[in-house]
Amino acid sequence: MTSSELWTRATADRYDTEESERSSAAFLEPTLTFLADLAGDGRALEFAIGTGRVGVPLRESGVPVAGVELSEHMAAVLRRKIDEDTLPVTIGDMATTVVPGDFTLVYLVYNTITNLLTQDEQVECFRNAARHLVPGGRFVIELGVPPLRFLPPGQVAVPFEVSERHVGFDTFDLVEQLLVSHHFTRDGDDGHYRRGSSRHRYAWPAELDLMARLAGLELERRVADWSGEPFTENSAKHISVWRKPT
Repeated sequence: MTSSELWTRATADRYDTEESERSSAAFLEPTLTFLADLAGDGRALEFAIGTGRVGVPLRESGVPVAGVELSEHMAAVLRRKIDEDTLPVTIGDMATTVVPGDFTLVYLVYNTITNLLTQDEQVECFRNAARHLVPGGRFVIELGVPPLRFLPPGQVAVPFEVSERHVGFDTFDLVEQLLVSHHFTRDGDDGHYRRGSSRHRYAWPAELDLMARLAGLELERRVADWSGEPFTENSAKHISVWRKPT
């Protein structure tokens, strides 16, 4: 077992509702196109597939998809959408779990690599991706750039959403390279808010490139979003693609 925190049944059951905007066909279209192009005629493996927000529509688009998921509760929500023969899911962690077969694409979306709370585990995740890839296959990660430029001296918190429905902010441990995401989400119309938090280990693009090199992978491309916009010093996130040499 890795240091990743487990999603509870209650969190899994409300995940799709809370992420409904990010699950729409219009929102996902650039993501699915990007991933399908890299998968080509091969198979895709999604680490931390969750409820299948990306994996299910990618499979429905014609790409053979398999998944790895640590939380049985999240996998149970996915299973309500699609059967095991169509999209097999292995329960386990993304740093060590091995899925049978070879893949032209392994991918991790929505900052999920940060669920691994140590550098060693993140390195092992890269090695596990390389283990599954055929020569010439790609490993893709979607990850936010740590917003440390927004931290003046003495401040440890950065808000990322302030709305009537949701208030979210991150607090940073700059020594341990950890952050805690705090969420206050409105429940119903009675004015009550539900509080939640999760721990993450943030990583810089250059650090990920070194992890990739340790796993025998080479950086092929880095862009700012799924539409392929150039990655710059002002980009809030990146989509990085590493390739296993032939």
